[in-house]
Amino acid sequence: MLRYILKKILLALPVLLGITLLDYALMCAAGSPIEMMTGPRMTEEAIALKAQTWGLDQPLWKQYLGWMGELLQGNLGYSYKSYQPVSAIIGDAIGPTLLLMGASMVVGLLIAIPAGIYSAVHRYKKRDYAVVTGSFLASSIPSFFLAMLLVYVFTVVLGWLPSSGMTTPGTGGDWLDVLRHMVMPVMVLAVFVAGSNIRYIRAAVLEILEKDYLRTAKAKGIGRRRVILSHGMRNALLPIVTVIGMQIPMLLGGSVVVEQVFSWPGLGLITMNAITSRDYPVIMGVCLLSAVLVLVSNLITDIVYALVDPTIEYGKGKR
Repeated sequence: MLRYILKKILLALPVLLGITLLDYALMCAAGSPIEMMTGPRMTEEAIALKAQTWGLDQPLWKQYLGWMGELLQGNLGYSYKSYQPVSAIIGDAIGPTLLLMGASMVVGLLIAIPAGIYSAVHRYKKRDYAVVTGSFLASSIPSFFLAMLLVYVFTVVLGWLPSSGMTTPGTGGDWLDVLRHMVMPVMVLAVFVAGSNIRYIRAAVLEILEKDYLRTAKAKGIGRRRVILSHGMRNALLPIVTVIGMQIPMLLGGSVVVEQVFSWPGLGLITMNAITSRDYPVIMGVCLLSAVLVLVSNLITDIVYALVDPTIEYGKGKR
């Protein structure tokens, strides 16, 4: 296992390099932040001086190599807008994002796993069709539309929940206050997670229920609940783990929209602000962090594979 992990890490390095190169090229193609500064109050000399200070007067390949050189020294650069270190900006925002993503993943799976099993056990019945239809609706509804709908219902009409921020301004921001602010963002992302996973869990459980060893267990008089939970669920976890590992990058992308709607002080909010102001260092820092999170989630998924199914062998060219 250790040898396999080291191999995966070594293979991830050129992938990260390619991602940074592609991101930098696409970002530069979108325009220069100097263009945002043009106006009647900015002279040509001031703009040229600013471009020289930021290194934007150099060719793109030199800019990229300069950024990579700073990155290898542990420096992500400074924001063009706030002049703060990018590492500090990301460090302040990653905590709220991980909190939101983690809570949404847990809530979504707590909904999806029982619903998927229930749908598989009652397949081709009205209850099964109802669960599958609900999963289609949950995975199809746009996140921003659901977010605005929840804001209208729970904030505008009922006045139960706050609609923006992570804490109430002017308060100490205790955990109950944070929890109240988390309810609607977590609901939006949890609906997406549950809707995306119910059908996969249902299909995995249905496949396991057709296995001969489960039929033998039923014939021996073991209760249906014990057969499913003790004998069938472990083998059904393998495809489920794959889907959950794929959900993490999608959840990170979905949090960008949700954080923007609810003004949640996470990576999504600073990413949108950096894009609108063409703040290159912040954009590159967030893209690099996102790529690392995706690669780490894939590695963790492979490790969980081995824990779920001991027959999987790593380092021998097959699984």
